[in-house]
Amino acid sequence: MSKFWSPFVKDLVPYVPGEQPKLAKLVKLNTNENPYGPSPKALAAMQTELNDNLRLYPDPNSDLLKNAVATYYGVQTNQVFLGNGSDEVLAHIFHGLLQHDKAVLFPDISYSFYPVYCGLYGIQFDAVPLDEQFQINPAAYARPNGGIIFPNPNAPTGCLLALDAVEQILKASPDSVVVVDEAYIDFGGETAISLVDRYPNLLVTQTLSKSRSLAGLRVGLAVGHPDLIEALERIKNSFNSYPLDRLANVGAAAAFEDREYFDKTCRLVIEHREWVVAQLEAKGFEVLPSAANFIFARHPKHDAAGLAAKLREQGVIVRHFKQERIAQFLRISIGTPEQNQALIDGLGNL
Repeated sequence: MSKFWSPFVKDLVPYVPGEQPKLAKLVKLNTNENPYGPSPKALAAMQTELNDNLRLYPDPNSDLLKNAVATYYGVQTNQVFLGNGSDEVLAHIFHGLLQHDKAVLFPDISYSFYPVYCGLYGIQFDAVPLDEQFQINPAAYARPNGGIIFPNPNAPTGCLLALDAVEQILKASPDSVVVVDEAYIDFGGETAISLVDRYPNLLVTQTLSKSRSLAGLRVGLAVGHPDLIEALERIKNSFNSYPLDRLANVGAAAAFEDREYFDKTCRLVIEHREWVVAQLEAKGFEVLPSAANFIFARHPKHDAAGLAAKLREQGVIVRHFKQERIAQFLRISIGTPEQNQALIDGLGNL
């Protein structure tokens, strides 16, 4: 603590990201990165952009990328917002759309950045318990609120909420913004972007960090009614008019245009996920149904922290959460076949 801090800083509880170890030869299955590299077309576009133009500012509106996103999802460009990773997009959403007199609602087991944003912007919130199967119960959100946000699939559980259930939440809160955080939607779900023209209170966020293998590029987006997007643009242009650099704009646009590569890598991750689930279940694990590029599993006879430590000794890193209700679960990212085999081998005979 320093005498130079603003008063509110001392009370902040920052988000703690997944470990990024510096050691070589580790099987890193703890941060849900895609095991396959970015689209070759995206890499080529970025290589081409490495020229003297880097001395110039990028397009503050990112029109090239907005057009690519709008074309991909069949929406208008004024329905698209872009930011430096979905975390920045979410930060602007909390700041610009969720600061109201009533509490924001989100699941009690969910993306742990949500309460951090609430602390940063002084927003009240209520954590809505998942049901006994760790699923989101739409009926539990049908009460007065200052906004609703939830990941779909949820994180860290990986469980998917069907679109009709998303609509149930939207219909119950027509006067509140409902944010569907779709960081993992491409690994087994159906995007709620198809609903944005019917529900002016719906905002859908996505990232290029997972299904498009561009976590190192930091590109996030939101799609919704133009009025919601305008609010985010006002926040952005009061914070940082140039959130996406020249490489990010061209690389992300090319990634959206390369549908064949995108479909192929998503399909591979889904296939590998089903193999990992089968292998873990054969070892006695309970695995929650996942539509993400990770699984959430626990073993009835073995402590999760102990299993995580055992795997680390074998050079395999997974994510263990200490939150009481999920303290016996491990979140395991899906890797390459070789990485997945190392995971199974590292568990040994349970």
